[in-house]
Amino acid sequence: MEKTREVLPGFLMALGIAVIARWLEGLLPVHLIGASVIALFLGMGITHFRGPTERVQKGLKFTSKKVLKFAIILLGASLSIGTVWQVGKLSLLVMVFTMLTCFGGGYFIGRALGLNWKLSNLISAGTGICGGSAIAAIAPVIDAEDRDIAYAMSATFLFDMAMILLFPVMGRALGLSDMAYGLWAGTAVNDTSSVVAAGYAYSESAGDFAAMVKLTRTLTILPTVIVFALVEARLKRKASPSGADGDIRTHIRFGDIFPWFIVGFLALAVGNSLGWIPAWLSAGAKGLSKFLMVTALAAIGLNTRFSDMKSAGIRPMIHGFLISALMVIVAITVEWWMGLV
Repeated sequence: MEKTREVLPGFLMALGIAVIARWLEGLLPVHLIGASVIALFLGMGITHFRGPTERVQKGLKFTSKKVLKFAIILLGASLSIGTVWQVGKLSLLVMVFTMLTCFGGGYFIGRALGLNWKLSNLISAGTGICGGSAIAAIAPVIDAEDRDIAYAMSATFLFDMAMILLFPVMGRALGLSDMAYGLWAGTAVNDTSSVVAAGYAYSESAGDFAAMVKLTRTLTILPTVIVFALVEARLKRKASPSGADGDIRTHIRFGDIFPWFIVGFLALAVGNSLGWIPAWLSAGAKGLSKFLMVTALAAIGLNTRFSDMKSAGIRPMIHGFLISALMVIVAITVEWWMGLV
């Protein structure tokens, strides 16, 4: 009970911002900006003028860490592994190349720009998988700083806005079919809301296919998180006194590779794929998951100052721009090679 009283003020503060963010999102005539991004910047704006008091700090930390992980678990209830086969081999092939470009190119670009590996990979994950959801899923696994999370969210958001405006124009200039355009938007645009906006701006059929491709792309969160959990575990082992002795065969626990919230995520995804979760419950879990993510991002925003992001300089934005541009080029090139363009 005492612990609940300690975290409640901060949680309620973040919850209030999440409600306002969802309300503002609903006022937009066109769904261009997601509530998660709105909540993040609302929190940062409040902190810029008046930082959170000590009374709410514990609650904000609890919300940005624990509540975020619980939201990721619930997200699994809305995903179906069988969706991969519904979309077909075409989208999977394009996604393989874009993912290799995103993380392979992101690694070298991040090193060239002198970024820390956590920030670099958060930007790459946000660009290559599904924007804020991927960043939110990977961040707790690698113990990313709130500042890095906010910067990665900002970078993916800015380029998403550009893609929403440019993609329909470029698609028509290239004379793409609805399927080819939907595949392109679904694999190259970052955030789910931005994919939907860019897809339906072209045509209803293109929007439907883009959304399906995007859902398939979202499933890559799981293997990506597992890989980063493994990397983080190895780095922690090497940093420990025993790891300093050069023993690279140190045993890694199951919990290091499969964090509890990812195990829960996988369990619900499998259960949903097997039809064990009713449609109404799956829809409700997805809605609650999205709202809790908005709440967690509001808490992250309240823990982040614009001055902290400014100190990182322009390099993360350059990283985001280069990765986004590469994703767009590689996706359309693979489609051309496959004869879809």
